[in-house]
Amino acid sequence: MSATDTTAQPARALRAWSSLVPSPWSLGSVVIAATVLAPILAVVWIAMFPSDNIWPHLITTTLPRYLRATAILMASVGLLAAVVGTGTAWMVCRYEFPGRRWLEWLLLMPLAIPAYVGAYALVDFLEYAGPVQTVLREIFGWTSARDYWFPEIRSMGAAVLVLGAALYPYVYLLARAAFREQSGSAEEVAQSLGAGALGRFFRVGLPLARPAIAAGVAIVMMETVNDFGTVDYFAVQTLTTGIFSVWLQSGNAGGAAQIACVVLMLVIVLVTLEKSSRRRMRYFNLSSRHRPVTRHRLTGAARPVATLICALPFLCGFVLPAGVILGHALDNASGWSDPALIEAMRNTLFVGGIAALITVAGGIFLVYGVRLSGRRLPRLLLPVTTIGYAAPGAVLGIGILIPLSGLDHALADSVENLTGHNIGLVLTGSAFALILAYCVRFFAIAQGAAEAAMGRVPPNLALAARSLGRTQGQTLAAVYYPLIRASVASALLLVFVDCVKELPATLLLRPFNFDTLATRVHEQASLENIGGAAPPAMLVILVGLCAVGLLARANK
Repeated sequence: MSATDTTAQPARALRAWSSLVPSPWSLGSVVIAATVLAPILAVVWIAMFPSDNIWPHLITTTLPRYLRATAILMASVGLLAAVVGTGTAWMVCRYEFPGRRWLEWLLLMPLAIPAYVGAYALVDFLEYAGPVQTVLREIFGWTSARDYWFPEIRSMGAAVLVLGAALYPYVYLLARAAFREQSGSAEEVAQSLGAGALGRFFRVGLPLARPAIAAGVAIVMMETVNDFGTVDYFAVQTLTTGIFSVWLQSGNAGGAAQIACVVLMLVIVLVTLEKSSRRRMRYFNLSSRHRPVTRHRLTGAARPVATLICALPFLCGFVLPAGVILGHALDNASGWSDPALIEAMRNTLFVGGIAALITVAGGIFLVYGVRLSGRRLPRLLLPVTTIGYAAPGAVLGIGILIPLSGLDHALADSVENLTGHNIGLVLTGSAFALILAYCVRFFAIAQGAAEAAMGRVPPNLALAARSLGRTQGQTLAAVYYPLIRASVASALLLVFVDCVKELPATLLLRPFNFDTLATRVHEQASLENIGGAAPPAMLVILVGLCAVGLLARANK
């Protein structure tokens, strides 16, 4: 055996051993994926092995009603959002009319209004003592509710209108992007063949944008399933309200987990249909030169009609709720100095800020590990970590609180047996569970932002840094971070805003006597104290406007 073979054997053995030892990136990806999947798996486990199985009772009593109401609400809100979002996106992309440039961005602003805030504002505006019915009674001389008929405000129809007005921007945003990317050649060919405006929409524009619209509708339906504040205020009994009722009122965690599994099945069906739609609908631009579509300038009565059509969703989804809440906030000036509001704002900044930092840091770590390590495991686990965003907050609440509660009691008992000191509930008695829920639910946002940002960094920059002796951590700090700093800041803001608006998980996981802005809005509105709910609601809206401004800037 030669000397070369003698020295080569240890090197080959070392390389073989290093390939078997998991890298920090692989270990980190496993930890992140386990953290995201653990609450969902816990829900399934609790549902399969409940301490008191009430599944037969649920099937014969309340579950059909919950399921029927949820299905009707999802379908109705999805249809309304699809019609409004697609129609307005087509108008601003294909036609010139007064106010089009402003409306193109104003149509995004309802995203700043949580649906439950819109529900409180609508009821206050249209109820018997509200301004609309008061003016009608003064004009027509009506003296009581027996003198006239007015639609029932707290109903399924009102819930559909509020949720549709709050969620249509998801469809609008994706549909507008799809319409803007379409080639003008297809439009010209259709027009030369005699297709009118409706013909070009239904035969050319809509089929090409169908995958994007389907994705937006799927997001709308998932947000509808996740909603609790709106349906609870309108007394619409959905699967999410059923989870709260069975768990908090009946004290049956197993039954709540079983309803949560039904919610998970609905979400899985929606995600599967959305991905199937994208996979089956693929279009390619065969032209070597892409020409954007030329907008048609409307004339005559069509100009104000187009402006009105695009302005109505903005007025209903943003101006009306924001105006009602702002009016109450100005009337209740003393509410702004309420110590409870200040404490809720401090709690919101604390849990939202920490969750945003942890989530974005985890997203950067995972995406960077996939990009540089070359290991197969992080790449396989990357899509798994996005499943948390599809899980409703109530489902995550069950999957986090029940296992953590058991672990918390075991930890407290162990410490007390060893030291004689009762440390109390460390995990569920603090904001730990709430921050964990935020990280799991919104990790997909941070990961998507990090992946998009790092994808724009040329790989040769990192290779050059490594060739100069920089470690992977030094390369991330010296090369990647300066280039993705703006995207990281945007991801932090988006995650923070979603944490501020999140209600179901916050209601279930917050410690005793721990309010955030969202829970304070819900509690005050549940007591019919809209004036007390207005100041925290305005703060939530202002935070949401920051995210909408960032979103509009990113989609210019």
